Amino acid sequence: MMGTKVRAFAPLVNVSLEELVPQDHFYRHLERTLDLTFTRDLVLPYYAAGGRLSVDPVVFFKLQLIMFFEGIRSERQLMRVAADRLSLRWYLGYDLHEALPDHSSLTKIRDRYGVHIFRRFFDRIIEQCKQAGLVWGKEIYLDSTQVAANAAIDTRLPRFYVDAMNEHLSALFPAAAPDLDHVPATSEAAPIHLPVDLPPEVEAERAATNATRHDWIAEVGHPNRAVTHGDYQRQADIWVNTTDPDATLMHKKGGGSDMGYHTHYAVDGGKARIILTALVTPSEVMDNQPMLDLLWHCRFRWQLPLEQVTGDATYGTTENIVAIENAGLRAYLPLSDFDHRTPFYGKQAFTYNPARDSYTCPAGATLPFTGPSNTKRINIYQADTVTCNACPLKAKCTESTEGRIITRSFDEPYLERVRGYHQTEPYKKALRKRSVWVEPLFGEAKAWHGLVRFRLRRLEKVNCEALMIATGQNLKRLLSWRGWGRRLWPGGAVGMVIPTLFRPASMLLV
Repeated sequence: MMGTKVRAFAPLVNVSLEELVPQDHFYRHLERTLDLTFTRDLVLPYYAAGGRLSVDPVVFFKLQLIMFFEGIRSERQLMRVAADRLSLRWYLGYDLHEALPDHSSLTKIRDRYGVHIFRRFFDRIIEQCKQAGLVWGKEIYLDSTQVAANAAIDTRLPRFYVDAMNEHLSALFPAAAPDLDHVPATSEAAPIHLPVDLPPEVEAERAATNATRHDWIAEVGHPNRAVTHGDYQRQADIWVNTTDPDATLMHKKGGGSDMGYHTHYAVDGGKARIILTALVTPSEVMDNQPMLDLLWHCRFRWQLPLEQVTGDATYGTTENIVAIENAGLRAYLPLSDFDHRTPFYGKQAFTYNPARDSYTCPAGATLPFTGPSNTKRINIYQADTVTCNACPLKAKCTESTEGRIITRSFDEPYLERVRGYHQTEPYKKALRKRSVWVEPLFGEAKAWHGLVRFRLRRLEKVNCEALMIATGQNLKRLLSWRGWGRRLWPGGAVGMVIPTLFRPASMLLV
């Protein structure tokens, strides 16, 4: 006989989530591994002493981790999933009959905290990784990747038009000026505060902050567009995207253009591959520009016994090499070789004579020192015009009728030292290691955690998103170290996260 199921639900009696969630569930292991009560102290200054009770900061950050592990792209979807999942309710501490926070509250809380709190949360996870012995600290590998912005390229407008419109609106609706006639007076002078000894973690955080040269979020997000460099103008100086003004035009490696950002990682050389810092900049910022700030932040924030720094040829600028070598570190960075772009002899074909401060060309002629260029920080060496024009090798050397010119940087000794590294086995090993150290982390973040395209907009918010992704990646390493092994997919997975490679195009835009 065919049976029929009658939909009749009896009220639950003496049923606890503690009994319904298996003891070996992932979120039980996460709860045992990571105690998030420290977040209450992080955000305490953002709350008043009285008033209506807010969402517990512990619950907020647990929801952020759930969004990472479940591959969820919006707060609205997050709360729908959490409402009917027993394991998520148990992890959040909400019983079956309790209402979960509204999705709009999560957005407001995230905006209130800002990138500073997300940065400190990211740092606290690294501290736990360091205490677990997952941070080696002798090597750092740097790389960056392109990430599309949540904005269409067709929403660009000329920058002068947008600036004029903003000036017009500012004139129509001026900001309220402060009332200087009612300044509260102080009855007595402010007390003198003597120097105090700060906790070690506060000292380390301040040292890392003081070591950086730029605030890449506050300054680079709103650069001075009036400053020009000769006749050259960047696309970001001409166009602005009205959907996400901080996103700038980027040329994709596969062809075409899009609005986007650069996400930078500095990764420890230990086996766990812990991400020591993460930063998002507009795509107009070159990969090598924030390198030193990322490096000094890692070194001073985590007190690392650093010995070498490795990156690709993009990072091999003179400024970066000089700073790294002066700090007593080895700069394992390829140098850009522009000589192969022409059919003529490159600089490597000329021999430098330190005693006479001159160069010798392949034909044996001398190129004496003719003078410096202080603006470009180079010395200029030029061959005699008559000798050069009569040389039988001139066709292979230069087209100039004034004689071949060779330039030598003021910092050439540092560059020669780095070129000497290129012939050593440790350098070759470091470059091989870099290709399998940082790039797979970007591949993991893009395939599984939504780093192909940011879901948030504006520079500060995409930094919050990138920091949470990097936090989740570090947390996965910490969980693995503490006993949570590989799981079968999809039956034993944390959530039904479909890799980006296999997702339909419609899902990538959600």
